[in-house]
Amino acid sequence: MKKYEIGLIGLSVMGQNLALNIARNHSISVYNRTESKTKDFIKNKVDKQEIKAAYGLEDFISSLAKPRKIMLMIKAGKPVDLVIDSLLPYLSKDDIIIDGGNSHFEDTNRRLKNLEEKGIRYLGVGISGGEYGALHGPSIMPGGTKEAYAEVADILKDAAAKTDKGACVSYLGPKSAGHYVKMIHNGIEYGIMEILAEIYDYLRKVLQLKPDEMGDVFAEWNQELDSYLVEITAKIMKKNDPKTGKKLIDLILDKAKHKGTGKWSVQSALDLGTAIPTINAGVNARLVSSIKQERVENAAQFDKSSRALVDKKEILSQLKSALYFASVIAYAEGFKLLKTASEEYNYNLNYKEIARIWEDGCIIRSGLLEPIQQAFADNMNLNTLITTEQFKDQLNVKANQLTELISTAAQSGVPLTAIHSALDYFNSLKSEELPANLIQAQRDFFGAHTYQRRDEKGTFHTNWE
Repeated sequence: MKKYEIGLIGLSVMGQNLALNIARNHSISVYNRTESKTKDFIKNKVDKQEIKAAYGLEDFISSLAKPRKIMLMIKAGKPVDLVIDSLLPYLSKDDIIIDGGNSHFEDTNRRLKNLEEKGIRYLGVGISGGEYGALHGPSIMPGGTKEAYAEVADILKDAAAKTDKGACVSYLGPKSAGHYVKMIHNGIEYGIMEILAEIYDYLRKVLQLKPDEMGDVFAEWNQELDSYLVEITAKIMKKNDPKTGKKLIDLILDKAKHKGTGKWSVQSALDLGTAIPTINAGVNARLVSSIKQERVENAAQFDKSSRALVDKKEILSQLKSALYFASVIAYAEGFKLLKTASEEYNYNLNYKEIARIWEDGCIIRSGLLEPIQQAFADNMNLNTLITTEQFKDQLNVKANQLTELISTAAQSGVPLTAIHSALDYFNSLKSEELPANLIQAQRDFFGAHTYQRRDEKGTFHTNWE
């Protein structure tokens, strides 16, 4: 019986597309718990690719060459544990399990440790690019057992997106390094999506542009920014609803959902004592959007803000600056958190390489990733992107343009939460003096928590009463 190079479990759209992608260069066996989904996939999607359909776990495992390589494309959380448990009776020493879902990094650490004790090798692999990327080439972020990665590297490289610098995949580090990097990728994604949403809100409410006009604005800006998220925003603005002929964006309810990776980024940042306010604003904005009925009821109790009178050309320039500025800050926050996590968890991350594999295939790909690579090539241990020669001068100029924008938004009742957070973060990082001395005095006043002095070494407490 023919033995296949790799197996894949989980035939959702992502799993199906990744299987078809892998099958261009490698033989693959697929399995899904629901048999009808496997049959539909083989009947409707598979043409001449070398894909075997397995309808039982034992058949699936026996179809694979040893050491077996099994990729899981299933929902994060308990389902991953259940599938792993169901596989274990059929596996042998040195077989490799590859979790390609958005698993929490601590779950990945736990699974790797448990499987290592059983002689099974484990890779936590972040995959970004959505359905299109899965089929045509995603950005792939593997971490875990390094020897296991070496055995699947060719398969992942062939499946990944390609640039002139190579395949958008690289071994990132031990344990949960891959899933951690993917989590931060998604956190940055939350931040940039919210930045774009706020600019859209300003364009429609203050400048009162129509969707087609906004689409033109975003498309023009993207000639310089070269951002996937800006590109799709321009296309969204142009899309007509096939049912009504109206612009589809105007018919979509303003309640944003989330799957948890953005929240996990914020939770991890708090655990590691690292500020990521722009990313945090992206998460908070989705939470506020979800209470639609409450917002409608609240709005009825307040007078509507009067629209600020602005110069359209000048404001469009300011909005473009805000998009660049806040996007750079979102990346800066993400890489700062990656640096902190790498030191805490001994990932030994290569930040230049992370920026390289994000250049294509993934959701946050943009022209900003090339100067980010240059910045880390100059100094792999830099503390923040804001002080690098690639960004410092631009950020300083654009920060000065944001104050009027934020003022007119406030006058018009338009929240710019992420953009404002980005500016405050920038101003905080370049502030020699912050008011934390008052906070320490307050803490000492009510809780005797002590403080340090500017003029003497040591720790002090005062009887403030």
